[in-house]
Amino acid sequence: YYITSNGKIIQMVPDLYVAWHAGKSNWGSQKSLNDNSIGIEISNPGHEYGYRKFSDKQIKSLIGISKLIITKYNIDKYKILGHSDIAPQRKIDPGEKFPWKLLSKKRIGIWHNLNSKILKSLRGRKSDLNLHKFVIYLKNLGYHMEYCNLKELRKIIKIFQMRFRPEVINGKLDNECYYIAKSLYKLK
Repeated sequence: YYITSNGKIIQMVPDLYVAWHAGKSNWGSQKSLNDNSIGIEISNPGHEYGYRKFSDKQIKSLIGISKLIITKYNIDKYKILGHSDIAPQRKIDPGEKFPWKLLSKKRIGIWHNLNSKILKSLRGRKSDLNLHKFVIYLKNLGYHMEYCNLKELRKIIKIFQMRFRPEVINGKLDNECYYIAKSLYKLK
């Protein structure tokens, strides 16, 4: 599906056909998600060409089509993903302006249930961090962490921040990111 800048939805490929929307991708134990997923592309010039906030019309259309697809195919909320989630080494979309928190309130995707004031107090702090546990939390969510070196881990942390902590995107693990990941791990 493609959602235009004015919110019009265009079905590019029938749901039961395989499209090359995910590219080389992983989530949990699944690889090559083109075969078993439905992609929704939303018009936006992206980070390289003037990335901007998604319009209210686009989000309204996204909510409508997502709810239809979720109901039709009984899709688990933990499997509502962005390109960046399934290919964090090569994709950064939908990016930090994508309204993941709003979508989760509409029962589309996930969000943590932590108090924002408490989280903000943890931002930038590094006490109580356990990198090994953090990686386990991300793997449990579905992030592909196999053969991950430090440079790749920083990219994944940045992608995680774009989705779950868009206020600060620096690729550095701090207590705020750690406790968000831990919270999501416990919710699953």
